[in-house]
Amino acid sequence: MENEALIRLSAFVGLFALFALMEAVWPRRETTRKRWGTNWALVLVDTFALRLMAILVPFLAIAAAVDAGRQGWGLFNAIDWPLWLEAVLAIVILDFVVWGHHVLNHKVDLFWRFHRVHHADEEMDVTTAIRFHPLESVISMIVKVGTVYLLGPTALAVLLFEVILNGSAMFNHSNTKLPLWLDRRLRWFMITPDMHRIHHSADRTEHDSNYGFALSIWDRLFGTYTVNPNGGHDGMTVGLRWRNGESRRLGWSLVLPFKKL
Repeated sequence: MENEALIRLSAFVGLFALFALMEAVWPRRETTRKRWGTNWALVLVDTFALRLMAILVPFLAIAAAVDAGRQGWGLFNAIDWPLWLEAVLAIVILDFVVWGHHVLNHKVDLFWRFHRVHHADEEMDVTTAIRFHPLESVISMIVKVGTVYLLGPTALAVLLFEVILNGSAMFNHSNTKLPLWLDRRLRWFMITPDMHRIHHSADRTEHDSNYGFALSIWDRLFGTYTVNPNGGHDGMTVGLRWRNGESRRLGWSLVLPFKKL
């Protein structure tokens, strides 16, 4: 798709700057920026891993949508529906798949080993949204590519989904304090920072809830929705029970999945 990389990069940079500004002006909790170097380094390693994957298996999500369209593969390529309806359904279904994969990341030990790099962050702000182990990023892309081939959505629908997913993740990981009335209303259809912060609680019962990234409906439907943390947002501990400060180190974060803890 023409200019796809430029569109995604522009959306990412613009939204990151917006949410970084919001959390600086309206902070929810006291945080530091000592982890930013490691979190940004991880996203650079992730990007390199995905680019390498694109060379070895040249079908990332948007390219997969283009290829599926050419081959006539996938549900939407077999049914003559309006493009707007296909786009809406594709975004909703892809969001559900991401939610389901996120649940598996917590329930399957092998996946959790990689996903805990994300949860090891001992504070939470917009950079937490980009803190993922490169192998988890590769696995996530494989899941999305497989879903795209099964659905056969247009490349534009996949591009919109990627922008919405990345933007939502940066918003709900941000350390932004929303007015309580606004937070309550937004939660009916999207994930807010207060809602997702509970997912990063060191309390296992709390971090095994609120799995959503964009739409909040899945946690409500499947009974994984937690309204408030037990200790309140100001008193809750973010991260994992064995917090030791080493999550700020890039090397430690990269080898964490292979450690026995």
